[in-house]
Amino acid sequence: MKNRVCTLYRVSTDKQVDHNDKNQADIPMQRKACHAFCDKMGWTIVHEEQEEGVSGHKIRAENRDKLQIIKGLARQKKFDILLVFMFDRIGRIADETPFVVEWFVKQGIEVWSTQEGQQRFDSHTDKLTNYIRFWQADGESEKTSIRTRTALGQLVEAGGFKGGLAPYGYDLVKSGRFNKRKHELYDLVVNESEAAVVRTIFEKYVHEGYGAQRIATYLNRQGYRARTGKMWHHATIRGIVCNLTYTGVLRCGESRSQELPHLQIIEPELFEAAQRIRAARAGSAVQERHVPMNTRGKSLLSGNVYCGHCGARLALTTNGKSYPCKEDPHRVVKRVRYICYGKTRKQTDCNGQTGYTAHILDGIIDKLVRRIFERMKAIPKSDIVNLRYQEKMEERKCLLQSVRADYTKAAHELDMLKVEVIKALRGESSFPKNLLGAMVTEAETKCRELQESMEAAQTAYDEGKNVLASLNAQYDEIISWSELYDTASIEAKKMIVSSLIRRVDVYRGYKLHIEFTIDFEQFCRGLDFEAVAEQTKRPALQ
Repeated sequence: MKNRVCTLYRVSTDKQVDHNDKNQADIPMQRKACHAFCDKMGWTIVHEEQEEGVSGHKIRAENRDKLQIIKGLARQKKFDILLVFMFDRIGRIADETPFVVEWFVKQGIEVWSTQEGQQRFDSHTDKLTNYIRFWQADGESEKTSIRTRTALGQLVEAGGFKGGLAPYGYDLVKSGRFNKRKHELYDLVVNESEAAVVRTIFEKYVHEGYGAQRIATYLNRQGYRARTGKMWHHATIRGIVCNLTYTGVLRCGESRSQELPHLQIIEPELFEAAQRIRAARAGSAVQERHVPMNTRGKSLLSGNVYCGHCGARLALTTNGKSYPCKEDPHRVVKRVRYICYGKTRKQTDCNGQTGYTAHILDGIIDKLVRRIFERMKAIPKSDIVNLRYQEKMEERKCLLQSVRADYTKAAHELDMLKVEVIKALRGESSFPKNLLGAMVTEAETKCRELQESMEAAQTAYDEGKNVLASLNAQYDEIISWSELYDTASIEAKKMIVSSLIRRVDVYRGYKLHIEFTIDFEQFCRGLDFEAVAEQTKRPALQ
């Protein structure tokens, strides 16, 4: 009699809503039930395998090592019966698990469950029953997943911590609340020493243009270590830079909590700036780059300077030679130049200069930036922003109020006509029905046109308010840059310049065409840049 048995026990790591531990307590129960069943049937267990932390709904059979071991033993005829506590321990994937069971049967292996008996394939009905069983198990797993995601989302939206390890910058503290399993829940609190490192990471990334690798190197050289005590790794830095939690907003899938001030380590504006830089650098290979890939070196421009003759990007280079420094004859420096990549590589038909001395070009840009900041600080915010747009906003507001009043009046007249139509149908009106019909049609057309005009006026007014709010924010940012610029590091200056200037095209004789960022150009449209160019003693903008 064939009675050699191989047993399979499995538990999943699907996290429940109200606890964070891996629920592996039912493996002993599965083993006990299988042993008791074998004793009852007179079978002998010759091999046992157990899977801890394996989802039968998410992980396919070819990726489950223990199941592959059992299939290998089946090919070698090492056992006669595969026994599980319930068939869903073999798996819960509707388009796979039924055929896994059928595979064992075709190998001459009987497949049994302590709760559901033997799975046979003697008839078409047996095959259908096998498929339906795992189709139902798959559906139950999907329902469980949906319930878990929904509950976790609701927990996060209410400001609760969904579980798991605390992100760097936070600690877990007992909350005094307990779940259904009597496990105490935890809350996040800011770890001030780690939070200081997080702030440094964002400051370096946004204000000084450091990349993840450079930040990791900086932290390691400064003696900082990750929570594990090991050296910082650039992948960890990238994870921190894109973690929304540092703004005080908890996240779970598409769910978001309200902003929680007690968890906020950095300002939302700083986080958004980091995301813009990250996106710009990620897409720099396929589109024009406006954010420096890195801020190493002493050059002021990076990634946004081009040859005005052929359009190729200017690359920074040194000729390898050293020259006496003018300020200090005892010190030697290397000659740094911006060179036309297209001309040096002979990829373009360029009739411009091969290169431009870095300190001359940087000096022109530096003087321009300083002059812009001086002009900006000299003009009150109300003169540039509020008063400039106040008249236009008043016009848009008056237009919106006028159109809204006309629409309200027209809608009221249309309602009165409809009442009159009802009276005409009852024979109580002195107006002919055909006249009333024409009047209603005309009134409906008028209402529709006025509604469209009102919606357009509302859109224009809302856009104006958004522009005004944007300009106010930009003014404040530019002023903060102007206050920082004089004492800023070269890395910070490079980031400021890249934020102000979209593109610099350089022509022979250091003639420049400068394209400012869209918002900045709109904001400063009233500034006399020709005068600025004259006062910086550089060639006029082309």
